[in-house]
Amino acid sequence: MSPTTIRSISLTVVTLSAVSLLSACNVDWIPADRQALKLPPKTARPAIRGGTDLAVVQRREVDLVESVLSHRAAYERDLAELEGYYAASGHAQKRSWAAYELADSAKVRKFRYLIDAEIPSDALRAVESIPEADALFEEAMSLMQKGGHKVPFFYRKSAMLRAAEAFRTLIERFPSSDKIDDAAFFSGDIHKEYLSGQESLAVKWYERAWAWNPDTPHPARFNAAVVYDYRLHDRDRALELYQQVITQEADADQSNVRFATRRIAELTESPVAQPARQ
Repeated sequence: MSPTTIRSISLTVVTLSAVSLLSACNVDWIPADRQALKLPPKTARPAIRGGTDLAVVQRREVDLVESVLSHRAAYERDLAELEGYYAASGHAQKRSWAAYELADSAKVRKFRYLIDAEIPSDALRAVESIPEADALFEEAMSLMQKGGHKVPFFYRKSAMLRAAEAFRTLIERFPSSDKIDDAAFFSGDIHKEYLSGQESLAVKWYERAWAWNPDTPHPARFNAAVVYDYRLHDRDRALELYQQVITQEADADQSNVRFATRRIAELTESPVAQPARQ
């Protein structure tokens, strides 16, 4: 067989393979540009303003954002529950589908349209003991424990999402409960440790903890400072909060005070004196 004939046969095989591939993909022809496909032109990826809230134009925006957040949370929570159901009932194939969809959902960049629409008002105050709120708080803490809270390298996202929902329900149903600052603090922990990409929301929850109860026993200022420092890279806000740790959380955890003192010195390149022990 001559070289010319071999080249001709090879070209025919390549052509037939290409036609077969296009047919399998149900594509008649691939135009050279997007205009021929009648698709809109590509747009630049939208800018992300990490943790920055934009101006509210009207109440309708708040309503829409709250609706999106509610459906987004319900979708992920239900997927996690579905995966757990299939795991418990032995449906390995369906469990893999739910797990794959949940993992795929986590990859979608979720924009913070209005961060404050996701958090109850900072005007709340933790002032009274309410038995129903106490019971709901214990339920939420139990869910966190079942989810693997403080267990290294292990946690169940479905339980953490349910715990976050229980904390929020407590705050919304009993806004004057003396447990709302506790609920806010642990909501911050959930968003910081167990929900990927939720750092901006975590610091808002921590800030609500001491806004609702300036004497909250939890190291909310310290946790927020660390997130601002190492994850959000907002060193000015971190320095402000590290200073507050020294002056307002000195009785909570001396190791946090020492860390804050050292970190302030590192960020400002100047020593900071620790407060005198009483």
